[in-house]
Amino acid sequence: MTYCVAITVNRGLVFASDSRTNAGVDQLSTYSKMFTICVPGQRAFVVLTAGNLGTTQAVINRVRADIKKGAPTSLHTVESMSEAAEYVGEISLNRQHKTTGVSAGQLDSSASFILGGQIRDRNPKVMMIYPEGNFIVATRETQYLQIGEVKYGKPVLDRIITPETSLEEAALCAMVSMDSTMRSNATVGPPVEVLIYEKDSFQLDQHFTFGTDDPYLLDLKLAWDRKIKEAFSELTRFNWQRAERRRAEGE
Repeated sequence: MTYCVAITVNRGLVFASDSRTNAGVDQLSTYSKMFTICVPGQRAFVVLTAGNLGTTQAVINRVRADIKKGAPTSLHTVESMSEAAEYVGEISLNRQHKTTGVSAGQLDSSASFILGGQIRDRNPKVMMIYPEGNFIVATRETQYLQIGEVKYGKPVLDRIITPETSLEEAALCAMVSMDSTMRSNATVGPPVEVLIYEKDSFQLDQHFTFGTDDPYLLDLKLAWDRKIKEAFSELTRFNWQRAERRRAEGE
């Protein structure tokens, strides 16, 4: 399983992904799910992947190959983020159809992607590309997009993220969202990758990787666990016995 999230705020974008591709009893394997393409000063893209590993690898390889050979359509030539999403979605859909034909439907070759970034003279955007090749765009009302095991990391994002959230706070929120997911689902795990993109910078150099034993990742986990327990202990208690007596007495 996988968990990837991208957040958009006024100052830019934040991306986070885990790296676990298999969590069986006897085998644990990892593979990066975050890929970057940048033309400094002109355009910057981040791609997060989830789903069939063969499909996602093939899509990324094709995207890179198109750039290398100077194809008419590539992430170096598209004029908008929407065109970029359509391009990646088409490659993914074609690859899935090819795999399905070979396997006669015995293999789930579906894959999902998050594509985010910025093209010069345009605003940064984040899109989620479905297995069918279509996509949706993050908005001020929906400021983050997730793929993979999405449910455990959602609550903290809903409570914290606003358009005015700083990039640093958004990155911290993404890390907490990832920690919540890893705690509740063993198929999501480190290394955790986080990338912070500042609007109009056209640079992807703030890219960080946190391994299993990374001191910050461990400290964050312990601190979040402690703070949740403290917050729970401070919640107002309901008098269950008194309520039951009132019902019994017909109040």
